[in-house]
Amino acid sequence: MQQFTPDKIRNVAILSHSGSGKTSLAEAMLFDAGAISRMGNVADGTTTSDYDPDEIKHKISINLTLLPLAWKNTKINIIDTPGYPDFVGEVKSALRVSESAVVVVCAASGVEVGTEQVWSYASEAKVPRLIFINKMDRENANFSSTLDQIQGKLSARCLPIQIPIGSQKDFKGVIDIIAKKAFAGAPVKEIELPAAMAADVDSAREKLIEAVVEIDDEIMTRYLDGGEITTEEIYKCLKASTLQGSIIPVLAGSGLTNNGAVMLLDAMVDYLPSPVSAGTFKAISAGGPEEEVKPAAESPLAALVFKTTTDPHVGKVSFFRVYSGVLSSNSQVWNVNKAAVERIGQISMPRGKNQETVNQVVTGDIGLVVKLANTASGDTLGVKEHPLKLASIRYLAPVLSKAVHPKSKADLDKMSSGLARICEEDPSLRSQREADTGELTLGGMGDTHLEIAASRLQRKFAVEVLLEVPKVPFKETITVPVEAEYKHKKQTGGHGQYGHVLIRMEPLPPGGGFEFQAKVVGGSVPRNFIPAVEKGIKEARVEGVIAGFPAVDMRVTLYDGSFHAVDSSEMAFKIAAAQAFKKGMADASPVLLEPIMNVTVTVPDSFTGDIIGDLNTKRAHVSGMTPNQGLNVIQAQAPLAEILRYAIDLRSMTQGRGTFTVDFSHFEHVPGPIAQKIVAQHKSAAHHE
Repeated sequence: MQQFTPDKIRNVAILSHSGSGKTSLAEAMLFDAGAISRMGNVADGTTTSDYDPDEIKHKISINLTLLPLAWKNTKINIIDTPGYPDFVGEVKSALRVSESAVVVVCAASGVEVGTEQVWSYASEAKVPRLIFINKMDRENANFSSTLDQIQGKLSARCLPIQIPIGSQKDFKGVIDIIAKKAFAGAPVKEIELPAAMAADVDSAREKLIEAVVEIDDEIMTRYLDGGEITTEEIYKCLKASTLQGSIIPVLAGSGLTNNGAVMLLDAMVDYLPSPVSAGTFKAISAGGPEEEVKPAAESPLAALVFKTTTDPHVGKVSFFRVYSGVLSSNSQVWNVNKAAVERIGQISMPRGKNQETVNQVVTGDIGLVVKLANTASGDTLGVKEHPLKLASIRYLAPVLSKAVHPKSKADLDKMSSGLARICEEDPSLRSQREADTGELTLGGMGDTHLEIAASRLQRKFAVEVLLEVPKVPFKETITVPVEAEYKHKKQTGGHGQYGHVLIRMEPLPPGGGFEFQAKVVGGSVPRNFIPAVEKGIKEARVEGVIAGFPAVDMRVTLYDGSFHAVDSSEMAFKIAAAQAFKKGMADASPVLLEPIMNVTVTVPDSFTGDIIGDLNTKRAHVSGMTPNQGLNVIQAQAPLAEILRYAIDLRSMTQGRGTFTVDFSHFEHVPGPIAQKIVAQHKSAAHHE
């Protein structure tokens, strides 16, 4: 592929709700630009974009995919992103390295939950955008009602620059309302403007002109005075308005039948920003202060690694975007985050799964390199003499965690390293060892996200795992003070065993932890055996007497005992202490404790009643509600055991519109009937082991 100067590059993220036809639209654009010789199909798994085995199997995009093409002497790096909410991490990565976005809306389904979500991410990233109303050929496709939804739910600033000719099976093409020209077919050709649509075209054109002239005082004054505005001036004002975000142009067509894709390519070149027109960017220099950097070849190198993946044949693959300077093949660079030299081998430009080797990647462009030793997603590659650190990618915190269990001993050995590499590939996954339960857990954005992560573990790293609901870290405590005594005495040939302890056990307030103290008088337990007593008690408390959970919130005091000059040993006192602890705990009216979590749920007003009703079934205590711009923020506390799958429940109750965060608050007594069930489950599990 020829090299383009930074002003002739467009980096465009394609965003939408799942199933709006992004991938088919991208395929049509690649075909129209001559980047591919035939259009693939999502149903057959033959598209350039969805080549991953999991994508072909599930018929959805899972990864962001880079799809470069050349159009009108401009290179457009299309970044196709998943629409399914579980893979939001890929959307965040794509937006981080794009100057602009195209939001695809299905003409039959209208604005859906995912559309609103990706719109909010694009707004957060402050990128200019276009909207493409896709699937105009579909049954129930309706341009005007979809446009009404877009203006009502996304922004009133979304204005059509095209209107479709017909819809559903009668969809023929589109009219450019500025030029007043009609186009149809693939390959596209100009056709006569339908006379019946002339009034609609004039009305839409007038609304558009009225909105775009606001950006230029001189043109606006002339327009208000009834003067003539040229077509060139309309285009100029539209471009300026789009770059500023005061207007979002709306186009229409059908990716599947390749109708309207050419005009979308034209609009990307004409209205969306290049890396140069986006202006200087901020980076942190070595000394710490922020620096304004010009996106130019002569500026120091700053390249952000925005995606890492593993290829079974070549190993680690790093995708990067150059913000300034030039990154060359067979060179050395400085990893600014790790303060380490990184060797760059042969650089390539990817298109789907295919790659084309290149000598260098210029400012504003995107490439990939394999086998980087120290570099992970979010790292900046630069030069040691003038290191510039770019802002990393902000991912959402996981909302659902599952315990990961190996299927076999061989899987156990490889599981930890496999999980680490899966999390490196997808930073919206988090793996950690739970301190209280000892389980290894994997957190992600939903059930599908975790299932596909498990599938990847098997396919890429030959590790088979089972995903299960994680264990709840219950605890046990005592409710009344007690004293307990235990004498460990064994007589065998030679030395016997003798250890005798008396302990006092007292409850501590919630969160009081565990304390051990020795208050022995008169040397009834020699000082050298006291550490063995403490060890025995601490080991015994790991498995309480009710259901084998750790004992907390108590003070244990060794106050008396006795010893034998010959038979006493550290082991004998350790055993005596452990048995005294178990005996005392059983007599101290022990209870189960469960973790209580702070839960903050944000939902549209209309779902508030359902959410509160559901929280009540989960033994939650709702403490407050705060209305916020059509949303309700509900504060509650709920037992962890009841909300392990809350991400799934909330998504189904709110059609994906609800979000929540959760963090630990405190431990509380488990109600009697529920405690009985937990004890029964524990006994049953112990019986089967």
